[in-house]
Amino acid sequence: MVRSVQYGPDLTFLGVPRCDLDEPETFRGADVVIVGAPFDGGTSHRPGTRFGPMAMRQACYLPQDGSRPSLALRCDALNDLRVLDAGDVMMFGGDILQSLHSLEEAVFAVASAGAIPLILGGDHSIALPDATGVARHHGMGRVSMVHFDAHADTGDSNFGSLYGHGQPMRRLIESGAVRGDRFLQIGLRGYWPEPATLDWMAARQMRSYEMSEITARGLDECLSEAFTIAVDECEQVFLSVDIDVVDPGMAPGTGTPEPGGLTARQLLDAVRRCCYELPVSGVDVVEVSPPYDHAEITAMLGNRVVLEALSAIARRRVDQQTGATWDPARPLLDGR
Repeated sequence: MVRSVQYGPDLTFLGVPRCDLDEPETFRGADVVIVGAPFDGGTSHRPGTRFGPMAMRQACYLPQDGSRPSLALRCDALNDLRVLDAGDVMMFGGDILQSLHSLEEAVFAVASAGAIPLILGGDHSIALPDATGVARHHGMGRVSMVHFDAHADTGDSNFGSLYGHGQPMRRLIESGAVRGDRFLQIGLRGYWPEPATLDWMAARQMRSYEMSEITARGLDECLSEAFTIAVDECEQVFLSVDIDVVDPGMAPGTGTPEPGGLTARQLLDAVRRCCYELPVSGVDVVEVSPPYDHAEITAMLGNRVVLEALSAIARRRVDQQTGATWDPARPLLDGR
């Protein structure tokens, strides 16, 4: 049984219908199921991400009416897809193993029902159960990872624990859920990890695009290269977005801010490309920490990351059926 709660006000993501993970018939036939993971028991610096799911659900100036037509993609994902919100998984900050296990079972239940789990975090320790739950359904080692982050999250242990927001990617590779040579990291920068951890990553053939490389080559070129690797021998892709990949000037509400990141615009465009061009079977958006936010800047960005992912998934499905191709350069008002 997957126990779920509502951590905070009783609301769903922008007003989409509710479902119950303990009652599979309530999400049978869903295209996407949103799952909240209000957990910050894996943080190493500033906490507060337990409030992230609630903040991202409601951070919008438009009515909470279950409709969001995308100007760029010409679709309304909340209507073109069957999107449901399962509320929050019960996660106790004092027991990280039980909390991660509960989330993995929730994600696995959604994936097994044929829906895409979209998880609202929470700190990045939740990527371990998120991607594992998807891989259990689609096949261990058959799901690649595209990971936006300022940090590699490949540490071995922290404060004596193997589990936390600095270690999920190592645990995913060690478990066999995701192959190291199909693990693409975008936006790394700063002063961690240390050489020993970088050596471990290199030995697993991980591909990490540090910000200096992205600046020199261009984000689009780096993404195109990463996408080619991601779908080589892997039928599905998991997208993990740590909001701290964005420069803290545009995303201040996060636990481990690192200057010099992507712009908000770059992240939204990149997420759109990922979910339009790749067979994405799971998404998480993590490390939104409302106590450190200002004027809901970070929560609104997290909300829009979710909407870009949903809209691109919806448009990809339409274009696969019709044979059309979305053109980002097409004028909004072109008479067609």
